[in-house]
Amino acid sequence: MLFLEIRRNRKLAARRSPMFEKNRFAKVFMYCGIAFWAAYLLFIGVILPFAFQESFPGMEPYHILNQGLVIILAIDFLIRFMLPSSIQEIKPYLLLPVPKRKVIFTFLLDKLWHPFNFFWLFLFIPFALITITRFYGITGVIGYAVGIWLLMVMNGYWSTLICTLKREKFIYFLGSILFYGILALLEFLPETGWISTLTMNWGEGFILWNPLSFGGAIILICLLLFINYIVQLHFLYKELSHTEDTKIKHISSYKFLDRYGNVGEYMRLELKMFFRNKAPRSQFWGFIFIMCMFAIALASDVYGDSYMNNFICLYCYCILGLMTLNRIMTFEGNYIDGLMVRKESLYNMLRAKYYLQCIFLVIPFLFSLIPVCMGTIPLLMSIAYLCFTMGTIFAMMMQMAVYNNKTAPLNTNTIGKQQGNNMYQSLIVICAFSLPLLINKALTLFLDETTAYIILIILGLSGFVTHRYWIHNIYVRLMKRKYQNMEGFRNTR
Repeated sequence: MLFLEIRRNRKLAARRSPMFEKNRFAKVFMYCGIAFWAAYLLFIGVILPFAFQESFPGMEPYHILNQGLVIILAIDFLIRFMLPSSIQEIKPYLLLPVPKRKVIFTFLLDKLWHPFNFFWLFLFIPFALITITRFYGITGVIGYAVGIWLLMVMNGYWSTLICTLKREKFIYFLGSILFYGILALLEFLPETGWISTLTMNWGEGFILWNPLSFGGAIILICLLLFINYIVQLHFLYKELSHTEDTKIKHISSYKFLDRYGNVGEYMRLELKMFFRNKAPRSQFWGFIFIMCMFAIALASDVYGDSYMNNFICLYCYCILGLMTLNRIMTFEGNYIDGLMVRKESLYNMLRAKYYLQCIFLVIPFLFSLIPVCMGTIPLLMSIAYLCFTMGTIFAMMMQMAVYNNKTAPLNTNTIGKQQGNNMYQSLIVICAFSLPLLINKALTLFLDETTAYIILIILGLSGFVTHRYWIHNIYVRLMKRKYQNMEGFRNTR
């Protein structure tokens, strides 16, 4: 009963939201994207059996795919990690005569039917229809599909556990890296192959409706469900009691910023927010980690392809800015009334945010010097993407300050609220992700690489030199919407 009531309340909350009509535009883009990737997975699922038959003539295609199940689960985990992490909207239920334990358990059970758990079936079902029906019929396909769904549910609970711990302290994410490192060690040690053998037999057990295969998946799901329940219950009581407020040991004053006046004050405020508050701190270190992964991929020359190196180098620079500026002003919604007290406070704050994002670009630039020294990428490419990110991509993403009007919690994740984008936000984010590569591709089609990089540098430096003018334009447009935005911030605290 509580499960159905929570689902009903979620639907009513979405329909009663003032952003319901505006979000229809974003939903169209989302559905088009889902349809594209579903069609892509269907295509892969159809051609994969024939590719496996040619490459591995001595084995059945479903044995080959089952040996790589752990790779698919790792990719699934990475995608879930990079997607916006779900927040349990438990706060409205704390005032009702419903046990907190029951509410948390119900929220976790709801994850069984998360749409993403079914998404990989677009790959596995056509693959199974081609390779499994001739041996085991349609019952084998059904068993295989149910087994894959159970594995995705298990992976979903594993991802939820890591994301919950990561929001508390990012160092917990290293546990997942250690886990996958152990799996790789067990697989690639000489004369082992334990993991691929295990997953091959596990997948075949699903096809044969082996109770041990289904029982093992269900036991792991129940174990991860129980661990998630314990962890989330612990963090719920911790957030309700605010016990973390008494554990501050050191406060940095960042006195070197005093010389920059009001802009320096807001830079100090931004730094304190990144390194003290739980939600922005977790987000910051998470994208620093992704940035490091991009840099390692560049240094190791995994792809050895010019286009992929361009792609990785560009997003090595802009990933942090794209994801943090996407939520610009949302954390400030917690104290937006204080920012409105003094004239041009928001203008100085926007400048401070821009300057800090530009300073953070030093991190990927230093990382990119490694592949530059190794000869993987040219130095001019790295400088071009640094300038283009600083002057063009950041200018585009900072437009979000005008349209963001939902408050994001600074320290709570268990009792927080889900925040969605409206159509303007979705359009700006899509353009910021896609336009850089389109511009780069267009330039390299008509010009040589050196000329294309020089044009990117000129575009970036032009945006940086004129930053005071376009930031002031953002400030003027923001002030025209200040009452509308302040109402949104207050209603979503």
